[in-house]
Amino acid sequence: MAEHNRTMTDSLPSLDTPWTRLDAASVADLLADTEARWWLSGGSAYDQWRGEPLRERDRTTISTVYTQLDDIVGSLPDGMSCWARIGDELVRWSDLPDGADIPSAWIFDEAMDAWVLQINLEDGTADRWVYRRDPRLQLPWEKAVLDIDDIPTGAPEVQLVWKALRPYPDDEADKDVILPALPEEARTWWEKAILSIHPHSTWSIHVRSPFAPAKASWNRTRRS
Repeated sequence: MAEHNRTMTDSLPSLDTPWTRLDAASVADLLADTEARWWLSGGSAYDQWRGEPLRERDRTTISTVYTQLDDIVGSLPDGMSCWARIGDELVRWSDLPDGADIPSAWIFDEAMDAWVLQINLEDGTADRWVYRRDPRLQLPWEKAVLDIDDIPTGAPEVQLVWKALRPYPDDEADKDVILPALPEEARTWWEKAILSIHPHSTWSIHVRSPFAPAKASWNRTRRS
């Protein structure tokens, strides 16, 4: 795993190192030299999609395809390094064994003495995004990643699928704002995804299935 930004004078981050949030434009500037596919994800995607923050967040999150993280790391400026958290340990990305199953990586800025970016690692092919937890769920890239003000941004319905497995209180609050604002097509896709991929999620209880008296929006008979 390539990482060129390593010197003997590097300061070393820890789990207690603070986070500094980057805005979307700063992320785009930071990653301008990479050819890897990347996009804002999680809460950062919600905020970009809405055009304003939903709430205070402690970090900026993006995603990339796992196999393209090396390209991103190799494009980082001097003084930035990539790390993975394994339990209570931090391991340099360059020191991980090939094929290590890591869900995300953190970028450390030595000059700021802070973590500045979390990179979630996802799956995909040349033309399709693939849900890492269940490859049955796929979308063409142009639907999974939207162009919002020239910033690649994860579609909000896809972020809601990721959060559905084990939602925290903040995820519930985000969903209560994002879900009602989704276009009908996006909400229909999310409902189908929740029922088929995460049927035991607490969120699926509130999606009325075709087996219940009230039908889901994607299974209602349309009035003529």
